[in-house]
Amino acid sequence: MITVAFPKGSLLKQSIHQFQQLGYDFSDFLDSSNRQLQIRDRSNRASGLLVRTQDVPVYVEYGQAELGIVGYDVLREKRPRVAQLADLGFGGCRLSVAVQAQSAYRSALDLPPHCRVASKFVNSAREYFQGLDLPVEIVPLYGSVELGPITGMSEAIVDLVSTGRTLKENHLMELEVLYTSTARLIAHPLSYRLDADGLGDLIDKLRGLSWEPVTG
Repeated sequence: MITVAFPKGSLLKQSIHQFQQLGYDFSDFLDSSNRQLQIRDRSNRASGLLVRTQDVPVYVEYGQAELGIVGYDVLREKRPRVAQLADLGFGGCRLSVAVQAQSAYRSALDLPPHCRVASKFVNSAREYFQGLDLPVEIVPLYGSVELGPITGMSEAIVDLVSTGRTLKENHLMELEVLYTSTARLIAHPLSYRLDADGLGDLIDKLRGLSWEPVTG
């Protein structure tokens, strides 16, 4: 039986919809009264795990799930040993550098050397500023990163931006985009190569799906 790792949060509903199009129903994960973190789909052909987004590639890498759906931002930051099989097209956002809107900065290169940059994307932020040859101190934050510039703890942040509303409401503005992110289909490399439980056929069908936004 194939096991799929589903991400909690914004990608969950669309991820479940993708599998529903192929006859796999994991909609019990969307039931607010359900507290189960592992279920079987209603056709009893596959098993699902509901995990934190950052943990999806961990469960796949260590073989507890053959397939998973996760944002490219997590893969770029964590660099897990998984097979990246398809860009599913939904969950679009971008990883950006942002500063206070009233600041004089107009590009990342305007930031002063050795300033502080707050981010939960520590590796991506460090790699970006190293590429600019701009030495900065990366401050790891895992809550409201926007508070960094607001409180004066940091000159800038590196964070995910979707609509930009949160930045605007906190008087921040984007300077640069590091990369864009969408949901990706990943697999355990060995299971993928061995085509365990007809995994290859399911992967081909998922790759062939067109993305139709879920409403409601």
